[in-house]
Amino acid sequence: MKANWWKKLHSFGMDMQTTEEIIRTNRKLIFTVVAVTCGFMILAVLAAFFVSVKSPERVMVPDVVGKELTSALQEMQVKELYPKILLRYSKSPEEKGTILEQSPAGGSIVKAGRRINLTVSQGVVLDRVEDYIGMNIDEVRIRLQTLFASSSVPMIKLPDFPIYKKDAAEAGTILEQMPAANTSLSSPITLQLVVSSGPGREEVPIPNIKGLSLNDTLLQMSRNKIIFDFTAQIPEEGQEAGTVVSQKWPANKQTLPAYSRVEAVIALPDAPYKNLIYGLIDENLPPYPTALNVELRAEPQQGSPYVIIVFKHTGNRLTVPYAVPRNTRLILSVSGNEIKRFTAD
Repeated sequence: MKANWWKKLHSFGMDMQTTEEIIRTNRKLIFTVVAVTCGFMILAVLAAFFVSVKSPERVMVPDVVGKELTSALQEMQVKELYPKILLRYSKSPEEKGTILEQSPAGGSIVKAGRRINLTVSQGVVLDRVEDYIGMNIDEVRIRLQTLFASSSVPMIKLPDFPIYKKDAAEAGTILEQMPAANTSLSSPITLQLVVSSGPGREEVPIPNIKGLSLNDTLLQMSRNKIIFDFTAQIPEEGQEAGTVVSQKWPANKQTLPAYSRVEAVIALPDAPYKNLIYGLIDENLPPYPTALNVELRAEPQQGSPYVIIVFKHTGNRLTVPYAVPRNTRLILSVSGNEIKRFTAD
């Protein structure tokens, strides 16, 4: 069969033996030429593909800070940029709906189709004065501190010393407020308040703190409506540091009017004891018409800040014993207002 095919091809003038010999001799060269040709074809196809797929155009990010959200979105659309909206409260009601921040910043060069973060004001936390009548002033103070915790300028502040008057309502209850509820807020205000000082003199039991440790003494101070005026002495033999060694007791009395004063003596060493610095805060405050919250807070060099004590006080002489690690910062405040700050060393 093969001989017949060779004869037929030879009759057409083709010398297949010579051709076969040429292919056998130069097959490496032929394969190389074929491979290079295929490579060029593949490169040509890839080049045509990437030319047909156009890379995103580079554009300049518009500066939209301070502009209305609608205008900002239109400018982003023109540049083929996609905004990601983030909401945040601001300190002015006039800023509601405007751009507070953007990222990347205006003027940056980015590819079209890039996502741009836009922080938009949703106004102030409160745009109207709430109705605080009937609420306790300490509860209102905590509420406002929580609402404006992230704001540099709170829209509503409470007065340091509101007006107090006797009333059947529990002491600390807000009786009147100015501005009235539902008044629009256009700028920060300080509320004017009339607060109940209580219906009259309340009788409370006198706690016995003699022999108590410092921590137990602080606990009694926070739980009872008796004000202790402490004096300090160096611990004598058999007396533990921080222990109350004596307490004056009114003759034949088990109760006193609320926030009456009782004198006590506490043993406090004048040198570090068990790696603690002992001391006695002794401050003169203005008189308050009703008992206000007093807080002593500690900020140690190592570890988290913590509250040593929170208790009620009517002003004038204030004494608070403490024991903290060396170089701890102590902050004394009344109704959220800092009164004293010092380092225990």
